[in-house]
Order: sequence, then C-alpha cells, then structure tokens
Amino acid sequence: MTSAQRLRIVPSQFVVEHLPNSTFPEDDEWIALVRAPEGLTVIREAPAWIEGELWKGFYSASPSSPNATGQLAAVVGPLAAAAIPVFVASTYHADLVLVPSHRLEEASDALRDAGHRIAE
Repeated sequence: MTSAQRLRIVPSQFVVEHLPNSTFPEDDEWIALVRAPEGLTVIREAPAWIEGELWKGFYSASPSSPNATGQLAAVVGPLAAAAIPVFVASTYHADLVLVPSHRLEEASDALRDAGHRIAE
C-alpha cells in the first residue's frame, strides 16, 4: 500500500443522484457527472432544503499524478475495513472520496488509524 496521505474534509455536503433518462443535467450546479448505459450519475452540493442521504468528502491536500498507483486504494481500503460505504469521483490530480455524512467522524478515525492526516 502507498504511504500516508494528507487529506482534507471538503466543507460542503453533497448529494449523489441517479437520473436514468438523462444524458446531461438541466442545470450547471453539479460537481461531477458520469454518463453510463443505465443513465447519468450526478454529484452536487446539497441544497439546504434537501432530504435524503447526504455525503461528506475527503480530498487529497497534495495532488498526485494519474500514473500514481495505490492512492485511491490507500484511502478506500481502511474505509472498507470499517464497513463505511464510499462513492468516489476522480479528477486528473486527486480523488473525491465521499462517505455518508453521519459517518464522517468514524471515517476520519479509520483514516487516521491507517496513518493518513486529516485537515478540516
């Protein structure tokens, strides 16, 4: 596994939506999009009025190359071991690893126990 990473907690809360009959959202309020045969997956900042599952994100405080190996596994591995679900959106430089908001503290503890440094 790779060495410990410096991660920061993204201040926003997010929602993950599945739009089965869309190829592009009607607005531009999204953070990440994935288009697949079963429809469109959209990650967006959660509006204040939203109900349902909210997610918090960990993001690398030090970007890496897309050729770096094991970066994502080093983060999701400890979360999987702690039975914490994740949803991931990758960028060219880093990964946004989302965990359910109500499990943020538990996720932070699992990542710290694995040697990662967490900044808020």
